[in-house]
Amino acid sequence: MTAKLIRKRERKAEVKARATEPSAMFTRCRVVGCSKPARAGTGDGLDTRFCRSHADHNARHGSPYQASYRAREIAPYRVAALAWLEANRSDTYVSNAVDRVVTLLRASGPHVEAFRLRGLAPQERARAAWARLRKARIDPLRVVAAWLAVEMITRDDPQAERKAEFKQVQAAKLIHRMASGTHKRWGEGPTATELHVYPRSRGRVLRHVGEALNEAVELLVQHHLQRLPQI
Repeated sequence: MTAKLIRKRERKAEVKARATEPSAMFTRCRVVGCSKPARAGTGDGLDTRFCRSHADHNARHGSPYQASYRAREIAPYRVAALAWLEANRSDTYVSNAVDRVVTLLRASGPHVEAFRLRGLAPQERARAAWARLRKARIDPLRVVAAWLAVEMITRDDPQAERKAEFKQVQAAKLIHRMASGTHKRWGEGPTATELHVYPRSRGRVLRHVGEALNEAVELLVQHHLQRLPQI
């Protein structure tokens, strides 16, 4: 057994021990109105901020209380954002954002089948998400449009969650669905065998994808957000 593997196992055991030892310091979830203790106060994890239900909600949506926008809610914004981008392809900031997304796709490494993602670190799974988009030949303009759609809907929503993490997760969920799975088929007719595997759309993977996209489009948003159409 290598020294690296030994250290990894020791670290895993240490974290597990800490997670199962409740702390009296964290007796209340930080979400207003929630009376449950934070996970670190129950022996059910290391989260010092939220109870299990709000921690799970935060992992899926980028906010402990705000739900993700539904497809039918954000669809008009995606259509409008893409139309605006196509009409402004020659704009310096549009070109810059598209070029940055192309760089993300090219630098993502080899394509990894969805059923081979288990055991990979979140950053590696995030790169695999970009590689799936590249393999599926997703137009980079659609990727940029996904981010702009999130910016537009939060701009127009008077009760929107405006923290950067929420917008990053919302955009990451949109592009995650553009080429989210691996699909294989063996044989023909009624005896054919099919395999459909979809990566989980939650957690740190979404944060890594969203942060990378945020950096790619930030100049475009800074200079043109107010020019984007109203829905």
